[in-house]
Amino acid sequence: MGDLLKEIDLKNIWSLVAEYGMKIGQALLVLIIGLWVVKLIIKGIKKGLKGRDLDESLKGFLINLLSWGLKALLIITVLGQLGVKTTSFVAIIGAAGLAVGLALQGSLANFAGGALILLFKPFKIGDLIQAQDAIGVVKEIQIFVTKIITPENKEVIIPNGALSNGNITNFSSTGSLRVDLTVGISYSDDIEKAKNVIMQTLLNDPKVLKTPAPTVAVGELADSSVNILVRPHATVDDYWDVYFNSLQQVKEALDTAGIEIPFPQRVTHTAK
Repeated sequence: MGDLLKEIDLKNIWSLVAEYGMKIGQALLVLIIGLWVVKLIIKGIKKGLKGRDLDESLKGFLINLLSWGLKALLIITVLGQLGVKTTSFVAIIGAAGLAVGLALQGSLANFAGGALILLFKPFKIGDLIQAQDAIGVVKEIQIFVTKIITPENKEVIIPNGALSNGNITNFSSTGSLRVDLTVGISYSDDIEKAKNVIMQTLLNDPKVLKTPAPTVAVGELADSSVNILVRPHATVDDYWDVYFNSLQQVKEALDTAGIEIPFPQRVTHTAK
């Protein structure tokens, strides 16, 4: 009786080995070949992205995301080879992914915005931009946020989701900025002479760009002065130097030429 039971047990074991050994062998073969194929795919994508003008952080993130996605599909395929019902497994993963997506909705929006910024490059590091009620030089572009340094030397961190969906003014994209100044002269002074003095002053400043050429024109006949619009151009780095230097140099040049810059005056009459 005992020998019969042992014989039955051996038959069951061999039957199980024959049944599941083949599945396990096939699953291991699929796993090994799948990992090799995933490695080849990732290697090819890395090679393809190498010559592309993409940010390194975006390249790394996309490659890792694709690698984990392919490996997850491979694991599901291997489980299917072992006889595991993968439909329920996929449903659980989908539900978990949806829950995580809803929980990280803001972060995912920031990631998508960062990917768009790094891909389409509306600005780059070192550009002077205005966005989300902040103005400053771009210090760093990350996947989720962008950091800028304001003229007051403050660091402003802007979420990429809001940044990519809002208006962005890039002051550096054209290579130069126009400096807007207004200078008032007396009605009794020669307008053409004042314009020539101002223009010559601007042209003598090495930081004022010759192309585009400065503009000097009458802008307004105000109550107590003829207002002349002074419009030199400068590089982004020289903007404030040109702004402050032009104010001082134009004032000094007009004084030397005997042209008056009027200022408000009040005449008081006293009764005798």
